[in-house]
Amino acid sequence: MAKQHILLLVLVASIHHIADAAATTSANLTADVTTTAYDILEKNNFPRGLLPKGVQSYVLNPDGKLELTLPGECNFFVTLGDQKFKLQFASTFGGVIHSGSITEVYGVDVQVKFAWLGFSQVDRAGDQLTFHVKQFTQSFPVSGFAVSPSCA
Repeated sequence: MAKQHILLLVLVASIHHIADAAATTSANLTADVTTTAYDILEKNNFPRGLLPKGVQSYVLNPDGKLELTLPGECNFFVTLGDQKFKLQFASTFGGVIHSGSITEVYGVDVQVKFAWLGFSQVDRAGDQLTFHVKQFTQSFPVSGFAVSPSCA
């Protein structure tokens, strides 16, 4: 009889442990579902305003590859200091994100005079963001990217 009680206690304890593990896993999935692409930027030391408003979904792989989706192509102007830039985001764009750098950027272009040039990389050092476009680099204060721009 004592063996049956011990077996019953072990069984109940095991079921309780499995239920706790399932609840924890469920809570982790819920937390992941509520994380936005804007949160991913902030977790990697980038301002939310690097992304336009309206990101519908994203996929973040363990190696840092990030792919984002907008409802359609997105164009807008950004004024930084005394310079005005026209940016264009494809409906699917992304890159490889790690703390302080986004490399292998695709689907994001800036208009320079009459040509559209693609970004290849964005780095953060202190309060500066450095954008790499072809053979050019340009740095701007992080404060210029506090708010996500709206698509036109």
